[in-house]
Parts: sequence; C-alpha cells; structure tokens
Amino acid sequence: MIKDQEYLKSKASYCLDLAKKLGATDASVTIGNSISETVNFRNKTLDESNRSDSLAMGIETYIGKKKSSISSSNLLDENLKILIEKCYETTKITPEDEFNSLPDKELLAKNIKDLNLYDQSHIENDKKIAYLKELEEAASIDKKIINTESSFTEDKSNFILANSDGFCNGYKSSSFTASCVTVAKNENNMERDYDFTSKCHLNDISNPSELGKIAAEQTIKKLNPKKIGSDKLSVIFDKRISKGFLSTFAGAISASSIARGTSFLKDKLNQQIFSNEINVIDKPDLMKGMGSRCFDSEGVKTDTLKLVSNGILNNYLVDTYNGKKLNLKSNGRSGGSTNLYFENGNINYDDLLKSYAKILYVTETIGHGTNLVTGDYSVGATGFLIENGEFKYPVNEITIAGNLDEMFKNIILANDLEFKYSVNSPTMMIDGMTVAGK
Repeated sequence: MIKDQEYLKSKASYCLDLAKKLGATDASVTIGNSISETVNFRNKTLDESNRSDSLAMGIETYIGKKKSSISSSNLLDENLKILIEKCYETTKITPEDEFNSLPDKELLAKNIKDLNLYDQSHIENDKKIAYLKELEEAASIDKKIINTESSFTEDKSNFILANSDGFCNGYKSSSFTASCVTVAKNENNMERDYDFTSKCHLNDISNPSELGKIAAEQTIKKLNPKKIGSDKLSVIFDKRISKGFLSTFAGAISASSIARGTSFLKDKLNQQIFSNEINVIDKPDLMKGMGSRCFDSEGVKTDTLKLVSNGILNNYLVDTYNGKKLNLKSNGRSGGSTNLYFENGNINYDDLLKSYAKILYVTETIGHGTNLVTGDYSVGATGFLIENGEFKYPVNEITIAGNLDEMFKNIILANDLEFKYSVNSPTMMIDGMTVAGK
C-alpha cells in the first residue's frame, strides 16, 4: 500500500522544522514512496517475478547563498535528525554560489489540477502471468519466431515536495507497462524487434495478443536484409525513432546546456531553427499524459510552452538555478520537458512515402551519435528501402549522418501524431541525408 499524503507531509514538516531550528535560512524537502511489481517471461515460461518498495527523503538546506543536500531511505525521526544536522553542518562550510536560491514565491504552483494520473487498480501476479502467456502465444504463432521475452510492470508512487516558503504539495501517479521482444530466424539470418505499451491506467494498455502479434510481424519483416550503396537520400524516421530528435532538441535547449555553452542552439533564441511549418509544444496538463505534472521538481507551476512557433525558437527549458545564470525566470522545467511533441504536419503518411522515387525508411538506430555541442549526428541504422511509395526490402549495416542545424530545417512531418509516450512525434522525413552503406 502506497503511503498516504498525510504521512509524507508529516515527515516533510518534521524535516523543514528541524532545518529551520538549526539555523538554515531556507530548505526544501522531497519525501516519496514507490512500489513496483514486475513479472518476466521467456519463451512462454515464467522467468522472474519481483517486487520493490522504496521510501526515501531528500533535503536541501541553505545558509544564504550556500547550499548542500543529503538523502536517505531511513525515515525514522532519530535518523532524519542526524542527517539534517550533518547537512546543515556541511552547508556552513560549503562555498557560496550567487545563483543558489529557492524558486521565486510568485512562481510556485497554487492551483493543483487533477490530471487523472493515478489508477488504484491492482493486477495480481497470476493475471500478469496470464497476460504474458497470451502475449507470447500470439508472438510465437509463426515458426520463424524462435525466441520471445516479455515483461509486465505495475508502478505506483506518491510524493510530497515542501519548502520553507510555504509550498507543500504532491500527488499520486501510476503506470502499467508491458513489453515484448522477439527473435526471428530463417536459413539466412536472425533478427530481433519489439513492441511495448505503457499507460497511467490499466484499461488503456494494449491487448496482449495485439502486442505480441505486432512485435512478431515487425521482426519477421526484417529477415533477409540487403545492403545498399552509399548515397544522398531522403530518410523517413518511423514514429518511435523520430521522437528521439525531440529528446535531443530538449537536451539542447535545457537551461543547463545553454548556461554552460555546450549546445549548438545556445545563441538561437528568437531565431529560425526549423522550417516555418514546424511547431513544438510542451504541454504538462494532458489528462493521463505520461509526462504530465502540475509543477516541476522545485514546485514551480507548469504552463503549456510553445517552444517553437513556425520554426522560431521561443523558449528554453528553464529551472531556477540556471535561469538566474541566464537572467531568465524559471518556466517550470526543472527536471526537463513534460509532454513534448511536434504538431502534426500537412502531409499524410502514404503521400510521405511517395515523396521521392527512392527513400530510406529507418525503424531502428544504433548508438548515441549526437554531439550537442556541434550538432553533428551520425548513427548506425536498420530499416527498409522504399521505391515509388512501396516497401521493397529490409536493409541493415548502414550509417546515416548530418548536422542537426541543417537537418532541423529540412524536417517534413506527416499528420499521424499519436500520444503514446511522454515525447511524441509524427512520422518524419529529412531530405538530403548522407547514407553510408557497402
């Protein structure tokens, strides 16, 4: 059973009161409880089942512009007293940093909206097992599938964030996640692929048979890949890959990267970085959204941000500390983006496939080949060759490369956006990428 709000608030209040009594000028504390249950299957047989229960505290104490922090999983009052005394003593000998402070009071969240992020449903282990059995049976129908792995995880969490300026709030959240990895084999080679589903509410996750079937179909399609020669090609990125460009973009516009000068977008605020058809939104108040939240990790209210309008960069993702370095107010993005997405483009999926006579369709990238300082992008990839709008054959052992500064300006988006993750993108095409093959 997840600890209730009153218990967490009482612990947070104890920590704050003690820190202030010791002499801290300010303090901030987070108390959280999370419970996770996972069942793993392999080849239609139960492989592992485990449960974890975590209860933890983290506190920051300030003396003027000095700050230090400490954390613990032991929430007995006697232990908390010792830890907070240590934290306070450490703060006294910590060098000052002019940018250290709690968030501005007027920025703290006041009206906490219920975003329906918690489902109290509990699925017993035998039902998790039944779900995975059905999933793996569906995934194994075709004899080309020689190996299956699947898992089902139920997570429940609750937390309280409180500070010495009077902020004290938190909320429960839940997630139900099922995944399936399959391996296919024929006389020539072996391939693997996957599918997964993750939602806040149990009733919203995918049907197990459908999940297993999709994982198997995607894997079998990759059999008998061919190599292609090096070329300059338009590349279409499947939705599960295209969202990765948004994650990279979020890293490049984080206030910490901008303040350190380690982002290729550091001087691009209010400038054109995408084509004028591209809009990027970060929306924290989506009902049941996987990235939804009412306030950030500092308690600052989160409002919808139009990060990019008609290709122009409007905002960075700003927290309190790095915002002060940049002379910007926090916009509630301590901890990063919330529900980040590209708005739909103006072309449907089928027409996008027909855009050119020859297109590379990427379904998987290999390696972390993005340099945020320079914007250079180079990754291994697998996928399919498309000719005249039709998928011809799978391809592998290729490398795709470019520079994000130019790539962003050449993005064309389909109109098939779905909200499945905390970062979402329609199918994406980028013209003129360097493809290195055989």
